[in-house]
Amino acid sequence: MVFEYRRKIFGYECDIYGHLNNAAYQHVYEEARSAALDDMQLPLKDLADLGIQIFVKRIEIDFISGIPFGIEITVRSRVIEFSRVKSVWTQEIYNSDARLLSRAVLTGVFTREGKPYRIDREIAQNLSRYQETE
Repeated sequence: MVFEYRRKIFGYECDIYGHLNNAAYQHVYEEARSAALDDMQLPLKDLADLGIQIFVKRIEIDFISGIPFGIEITVRSRVIEFSRVKSVWTQEIYNSDARLLSRAVLTGVFTREGKPYRIDREIAQNLSRYQETE
């Protein structure tokens, strides 16, 4: 399943060239994953209440085209791999003309008290319903 998240690019997120700063891409991708988890009925707050965190183990971002200040973007997120210990996401940023601007692949691991943690089967079953193959 593909989750879509829309937002505007603000000036404070941009570099001196008027484009989204490379460090800000990760913030945008994080916002989109958090919104996707909300849509999956598994908000980060609920996980935190259970003592579970999702730590980013690896993220690879391809910068395809600059993202200028003031435009509306759409981030498309999907889970492509899932287990009780980790999940792998692909995410893409598009402009309003549906032109691909950036692509990311992220591996997140579930942790509890700072250590890898196997999430409960019920949570795993809920998340696995959203896994998609490319």
